[in-house]
Amino acid sequence: MNKKVGVLLVHGLGAVSDDFAHDTVHELRERIAGRGLNRDEIAWQSVYWNPLLSAKENRLWVDLCADNDLNWAKLRKFFINSFGTLTAYASDRDKPDSLYQRIHGLVRDSLKELRANIGADRPLLVIAHSLGSVIMSDYIWDRQKGKDEEHYGATPFERMETLAGMITLGSNIPMMTVALDEVAAIEFPPSSLAEDYRKKAKWLNLYDSDDVLGWPLKPLSRSYGKAVSEDIEVSVGNILTAWNPTSHAAYWTDDSVIKPILYLLGSLLEGPLRKVPVEEQQSMMGFPD
Repeated sequence: MNKKVGVLLVHGLGAVSDDFAHDTVHELRERIAGRGLNRDEIAWQSVYWNPLLSAKENRLWVDLCADNDLNWAKLRKFFINSFGTLTAYASDRDKPDSLYQRIHGLVRDSLKELRANIGADRPLLVIAHSLGSVIMSDYIWDRQKGKDEEHYGATPFERMETLAGMITLGSNIPMMTVALDEVAAIEFPPSSLAEDYRKKAKWLNLYDSDDVLGWPLKPLSRSYGKAVSEDIEVSVGNILTAWNPTSHAAYWTDDSVIKPILYLLGSLLEGPLRKVPVEEQQSMMGFPD
């Protein structure tokens, strides 16, 4: 199979289609090849959980609007989708049929499929948008705490022990911490990660200041300050979306997002640690000189 890195892509809030990751994967494959690396050494897998909730949201929208002339329709629908989904995900998470458990079941199945495609316990890069970052943070937390290991822990890869990279886009994690007495991050990088990859492992959190659902993470607590390598402010979207809340849906293919992903993915794909000159890091990540 000759795969060196597995990439798991997880969508977040909003109207999402099953091919949400297609353009991102295509762009990354092209740029990886352009760097002289073998793009076929990367295995890709997406987690598409939107159908678990979208029908209920659509029914609610239709019921509310059928006999009412409401202003700001698009914005209202955006908030129904966003806060309705956040509430549903956080509710009754320990019940077997809860949204939390059903989504985590899809993550488990996707990781199994990705592991089978790779054929070994290779480094894993997670790219998660919006609520997807919350989902993956919870999923990793549960695995690190040994929760339900008989169903979720078949291999080190599936137990998230080879997690070598996290890219969070427009993360909602801070919105889920308000009721917590202690705000603790996952262990990143995990202590189980091979030393060569621990040295290059990064958690990059990208957020747009115009995105009301996306936040920096390092200020959350001391543990987040340690786990998150960098909060990176980006500007995503076009002339119609870049300055308002709809920018939340514009992360996946924006160049300011693709560059940091490319930097981290290329670093993991290259294998043993090499020293990257400061000038090259700035060029790849789009930082000013």
